[in-house]
Amino acid sequence: MKKIVTTLGAVALSASAAHAGGIDRSGQGLGNLFEKGRHIEFTFSRVNPKVSGNDVALFGGRPSGDVANNFNQLSFGYKYDVNDRLSFAMLVDQPFGADVAYGTTSVALGGTKAVAKSTALTGLLRYKLENGFSVHGGLSAQRASADVTLRGAAYGGLSGYNVALASDYGIGYVAGFAYEKPEIALRVALTYRSAIKHDFDTVEKIGAVQVSLPGAITNVKTPQSVNLDFQTGVAKDTLVFGQIRWVDWSNFKLAPTFFAGTPGNADGLVNLEDSITYTLGVGRKFTENWSGAFSVSYEKKGKPLVSPLAPTTGKLGATLAAVYTKDNMKITTGINYTKLGNAMPETGTPDVARANFTGNKAIGVGVKVGFSF
Repeated sequence: MKKIVTTLGAVALSASAAHAGGIDRSGQGLGNLFEKGRHIEFTFSRVNPKVSGNDVALFGGRPSGDVANNFNQLSFGYKYDVNDRLSFAMLVDQPFGADVAYGTTSVALGGTKAVAKSTALTGLLRYKLENGFSVHGGLSAQRASADVTLRGAAYGGLSGYNVALASDYGIGYVAGFAYEKPEIALRVALTYRSAIKHDFDTVEKIGAVQVSLPGAITNVKTPQSVNLDFQTGVAKDTLVFGQIRWVDWSNFKLAPTFFAGTPGNADGLVNLEDSITYTLGVGRKFTENWSGAFSVSYEKKGKPLVSPLAPTTGKLGATLAAVYTKDNMKITTGINYTKLGNAMPETGTPDVARANFTGNKAIGVGVKVGFSF
C-alpha cells in the first residue's frame, strides 16, 4: 500500500499544483526519490483555467474575456539504488510558467499578455541513516524565458510596452531529510529548494522603438521554497497523505531597466505575495490492482489588488485519483477542480483597481505511467 499511495499522492499533488500561488505550476515534488528499487515514470497533465472579469466603471465595465490560456505540463523521473543505503534520482519538470492574454474587448487592459516558461533538471542523492532517517540533496539546472506586453488605457503612456527576456540557464540546490517507518507506511520529508538566479539578455520596446540599451541584462531570481510532505497508515489498506508548500514570491522581482526607471514602477512588472499551499488527502487500496485517492488543497487569499499578469488570489480545490497496478507497471490518472479566488488587477502607484475578476476556476487532468524493474 505504501508503494501505491506514493504514486497517488504525487499525482494528486501535481494535479492541483498548476493553480498555486504566483506562477507555480509543478509543485516541485520529489516523490520518485522514495520509490523502491529502480523506477522510471512519465507524467502528462492538461490544465484548462477560466479567469475573467470586467473593467471597472471608469473604463466602461467592458468584459475582459477569458485571459488564462490552456497549457500542458510534462515531467519525467528516474530513480535507482546505488547500494542498500545510497540512491540516485533525476527529475525533469516545468516548475514555473504563465500564459495570460487579455482580449481587445477590455479598454483598461486589452492586449496585455505574458508568456513565461521554465524547465528544470534536478539530480538528487539520498542516503539512509539509522532508525528510519535519511538525508537527500542535489543540484537543479533551470532554463527560463519570458515575453511580456502591456496594453490598454490603464497603462497610459506605457501602453504598447514589450519586454523580451531571452532564454537563460541558472543553477540552484536542494537539501532535505526524511523519516520513515515502513510497518505503518509512515513518511515525513522536508525539502528546501534554493532560489535560482537568471541573467536575461533583455530587449525593451514601446511599439517598434527599442528603449533598452544594447546588451541590457535583467537579473531575476525564481523563488526559494520549502515542501513538507507526509503520509501514514490509519487503517488496513488506508492512508492519509498531504503537503505544506511555502514559496517566497515576495522576493521574486522582474524589473527591466527602462520599465523600472519610469515613475512609479521601481518595483517592476510583477508584485506577488508569499504563498502557503496546504493539501490533505486519503488513499485506499480496493483490490490487488486498483486503488484510489481523494485530496483537498487550500491556499489563503492575499490582498485583493493583484498584478494583471497573475490575476487571481487564493484557491480551494479537490482532486480525485486512481491507480491501476499490473506486474511492474502503474498507470495513474487524476482529475482536479479548483476554485480560484476573486481579485482586482491593478496598475499605477499607488495601486488602483482596473478590473474585477470573479468566478474563476480551473480543471486539470493528469496521467502518470511508471515502471519498476
